[in-house]
Amino acid sequence: MWIDTHCHLDAHEFGDESAAQAVRARAQGVGMIVIPAVEKANFEVVAQLAASVDNACYALGIHPIYVPHADEDDLRLLRVRVEAALSDARFVALGEIGLDFFIPMLTEPAMRDKQIFFFREQLKIARDFELPVLMHVRRSQDVVLKHVRQIRPAGGIAHAFNGSFQQAQGYIELGFKLGFGGAMTFTRALQIRRMASELPLESIVLETDAPDISPSWIHPGRNSPDQIPRIGAVLAELRGIPLAEVESVTTASAQAAMPRMHLPGK
Repeated sequence: MWIDTHCHLDAHEFGDESAAQAVRARAQGVGMIVIPAVEKANFEVVAQLAASVDNACYALGIHPIYVPHADEDDLRLLRVRVEAALSDARFVALGEIGLDFFIPMLTEPAMRDKQIFFFREQLKIARDFELPVLMHVRRSQDVVLKHVRQIRPAGGIAHAFNGSFQQAQGYIELGFKLGFGGAMTFTRALQIRRMASELPLESIVLETDAPDISPSWIHPGRNSPDQIPRIGAVLAELRGIPLAEVESVTTASAQAAMPRMHLPGK
């Protein structure tokens, strides 16, 4: 059984096919798809979508790209919704949260400060409810590590990891897993492929970030959660190990990162 630890299954690119995408992924052996929220407008959407299929769960959070239009009332709502969701077996984490210092608008001083404020406040929510976090970390590895060391959540995942070996070790020491997906499938992605082949396998989880970060055989087309087994096959090839080992270890690591996750048949 495979797990897609990060998939925006509610994205408009899927239209009315979201549930069908989950069914297709299940036919390929994807036993669970984690659907992170990105803003208050889709808190209920991801919860309902996860409830509508038997191989999905969800996280609640405010993505850094949506921070410009968010306010402190959104944070208060998030705390209320998270507390209520604790009774929902499909709720597994706080996310997607983090920092994005790639988009020019988000790197302006005032917006950078606002991102950091929202990130820290969401880390506090995760800490208070003993929840793992699903983190967006784009050109912000060291800053994210700094704040996670100060406000410690119950582990989680550094999504779409693209840092250094030193930064990877920093996350691992804090109890985080590192998300690898479509970027790893491109032969030109030398650093990502080297990390995927040399980091401890138990520190790696698989993801699609669908509909984004399509693997090489789909790019630039729409990504989908049924691609996880083939992405896993690339990881197995890079490491020179059996596919079954990648499947079992990455699935166990995803469960370790999100202990609230209950797999079908478990």
